[in-house]
Amino acid sequence: MCRQLMVRTVRFLKKEDGPTAVEYAVMLALIVVVCIAAITTLGQSASKTFANVALNTAAS
Repeated sequence: MCRQLMVRTVRFLKKEDGPTAVEYAVMLALIVVVCIAAITTLGQSASKTFANVALNTAAS
């Protein structure tokens, strides 16, 4: 079992698909970071807008 895992790991590292998988993982991580930053910014902006609307509605 352990030997089979080692053989598969070595085979994966020797294949040329390995670096490609790493590159895709890095791109995915960067996309996730950008999405989280955008959602946080938009969420805060939307929260302020809804708070302003609620304040103006309550004042009417």
